[in-house]
Amino acid sequence: MNQFSNHQWLEREHDVLAVGMRLPFFPLVIKEAKGERIWDYNGNEWIDFLSSACVINTGHGHPYIIQRIKEQLDQLVHYNPAYASHEQLIRLSEKLIQITPGSFPKRVTFGLSGGDANDTAIKLARSYTKRSKIIAFSRAYHGNTYGALSLSAVSLPMRKNMGPTLSEVYHVPFPDVFRSSLDPEGESERCISAINQLFETVCPPEEVAAIVIEPIQGDSGVLVPPQSYIERLKQICSKYGILIVADEVQTGFGRTGEWFASKHIELEPDLLVLGKGIASGMPLSAVVGRSDIVNSMGAPAGAFSLAANPVCCVAALATIEVIESEELITRSKRLGNYIKESFETMKNRFPMIGDVRGKGLMIGVDLIENRLSKTKSTEKAAKVAWRCWENGLFITFFSGSVLRIAPPLTISEEALDKGLQIIEGAMEDVEQGRVSDSVLEHVKGW
Repeated sequence: MNQFSNHQWLEREHDVLAVGMRLPFFPLVIKEAKGERIWDYNGNEWIDFLSSACVINTGHGHPYIIQRIKEQLDQLVHYNPAYASHEQLIRLSEKLIQITPGSFPKRVTFGLSGGDANDTAIKLARSYTKRSKIIAFSRAYHGNTYGALSLSAVSLPMRKNMGPTLSEVYHVPFPDVFRSSLDPEGESERCISAINQLFETVCPPEEVAAIVIEPIQGDSGVLVPPQSYIERLKQICSKYGILIVADEVQTGFGRTGEWFASKHIELEPDLLVLGKGIASGMPLSAVVGRSDIVNSMGAPAGAFSLAANPVCCVAALATIEVIESEELITRSKRLGNYIKESFETMKNRFPMIGDVRGKGLMIGVDLIENRLSKTKSTEKAAKVAWRCWENGLFITFFSGSVLRIAPPLTISEEALDKGLQIIEGAMEDVEQGRVSDSVLEHVKGW
């Protein structure tokens, strides 16, 4: 069999793949991935600091998870869960109820991606409360299905020329302590005031079914809300009978140094939306929440023909086992603190580093033009990412200027140190003008 080069594969792709599927970073065609390493068809190797956008928390091709998947393939590939159950669906439901926050009785419903899980959460909230209005946040990303798209407010191309999204979805500001002129308490008050103003003008609180929040806002640049804001938000929801939906698609399964980021902000959401890292790369999503809410929607409103695939459920169960047996949550917290300390040291050397934030192995490094204005520097982020790419580190950026530091929770300390050294070298090259402006034609981010 002929082996094509990266360039040849990309030429073939150019003629067949929709442009909307691909974000413009690097010309990479992955041939193989193991642990924290990826290889292309030209024999090049990279350390992966993206983890397939927080999908591969347990590392690429974890041998135990692969073994469990192969065993399940020999037994049962799939049967539509609307018509027949299977053991793995039940076992996984029990395990998700055990590890997710909330001391109340819970139930689970399954889907295929974080986007459709957010759609399900909207349907459940409206079905249970008999209310129509939903509040989401500016700069939020929840997915590309129409319900998730309606909640999202992070990227204009996601909505451009799409026509009407879901009606009665309102957006309010999410606290951004770094770029606010206020202290954390003042920033919390500013954002709570925006909700109250919404209630006083166009959105009666008694008509609001749910507030949908990322416990750590991801694609906006890894924004961690002040605890004072979360406490005020909980008070508002309690006062008006509004459900809290936590989108933990990106933050779940040990990524932030806890099973779920809701624990960092002392939140027990009514509904928890799960995806990405749930099954180490296999297509699966879930909504876990209060039994009375999850049961408020009758069949077939929650049915998907390919949901809760036995192979995917086994992958999820094996993923949870690996996270537990290898103590990856503790490891995520420890390595995350090490990474943040490393960037704080680099911050003393490189004025382009404006802020370092996040939890566990979900870290954002915000690159700026200068520390007085805190203006985002897309150019510096693009150049740093490109130079890292040239030197063997796969790293991307989002929100225009924020380097996305999200290696697998299993990454070796040697590879982690090597990756940080590559980033430091890339920053030095950018600062010294050794990265050409021409790279900006290739790597644009989003």
